[in-house]
Amino acid sequence: QVQLVESGGGLVQVGGSLRLSCAASGRTFSSYPMTMGWFRQAPGKEREFVAGISWSGVVTYDRPSVKGRFTISRDNAKNTVYLQMNSLNPADTAVYYCAARPTSDNYIATIANDYGYWGQGTQVTVSS
Repeated sequence: QVQLVESGGGLVQVGGSLRLSCAASGRTFSSYPMTMGWFRQAPGKEREFVAGISWSGVVTYDRPSVKGRFTISRDNAKNTVYLQMNSLNPADTAVYYCAARPTSDNYIATIANDYGYWGQGTQVTVSS
């Protein structure tokens, strides 16, 4: 089993930055390769893929709206994945979820159902 705990969300003004963290426990990244993803869900909307990173560090950002503003990274020694979010705007307001998909390949799934483990989410609110 893998447990994921997100942190770093909060209230920020337009143009501000936040760094989300996702700490994994139960299995270590080094012994249990996983692709990690960040999703978000705004009120009344479906959960959407934001960014993903493979066990070896291949990254993808599925949404043109976040490319160039968001950066996903991982520290396998710390079992932690990060999402650096810059130039935030109100459209980024959502609950952000960390997800894990056990695999050692570089394919990064963008569908929520492809991920077997989820955190509880952290709220990000961008005020104008």
